[in-house]
Amino acid sequence: MRLKNLQKTEIWILAGIPVLFAVGSAMHFLYEFSGKNLLIGIFAPVNESVWEHSKLVLLPVILWWWLYYAFRKDKQPIDKKKWFAGALASLTVSLLAMPLLYYFYTGAFGKEILWVDILILLLALTLGQLCGLHFCRYAKGISPSAAGIAFACILFLFALFTFCPPHIPWFRDAVSGGYGILP
Repeated sequence: MRLKNLQKTEIWILAGIPVLFAVGSAMHFLYEFSGKNLLIGIFAPVNESVWEHSKLVLLPVILWWWLYYAFRKDKQPIDKKKWFAGALASLTVSLLAMPLLYYFYTGAFGKEILWVDILILLLALTLGQLCGLHFCRYAKGISPSAAGIAFACILFLFALFTFCPPHIPWFRDAVSGGYGILP
C-alpha cells in the first residue's frame, strides 16, 4: 500500500493509530487525575482489570471516526454507510483484540509484563484501524443509525459494568481484587 495512492479518509484512519495510542495511554491516568470523578470513570479505567483497560480504546476510537465524519462530510465524498461500518469494525476488533492478546500471553508465559501490556494497546488499535480501513474500502456498509445504536449499546454496557460488573476474572482488579468503581 503506497501512501500517495491513499485517499484523505484512508490517511485519516491510518494517522489515527499513533494518535489513538497516545490518547488511550493518557486515559489510563484520567480517572485518578480527575479526583475519581464518576462521570470520567464511565469512560476511563477505574481499576486494573482487563475490562476497564478496554476503555483505553472505547471513547478514543468512537470519537476519532465520528469527529472526522462530522467535520469532513461536506468537504469530501464519504460513503457514510461504509464509514460507519469501518468505525464499528475498528471499535469491535480493538475491543476484542485487547483481552484476547492479554490472556494469550499471560496464559502462555504465566506472567504479566508492563511493556507487553502497552504493546497490546498499540497492536489492538492497529488491528482495529486496519480492519476499519478494510471495511471502508470493501464493505457494503451499515446504516449510520444502526451503527449509532451499536455504539450506544456498547457505551451503555461499559457504563453499567463500571458500576455493576460481573464477578468473573475479566472484571477483577488485579491489584485490589475488587470489581468496578463502587466498593
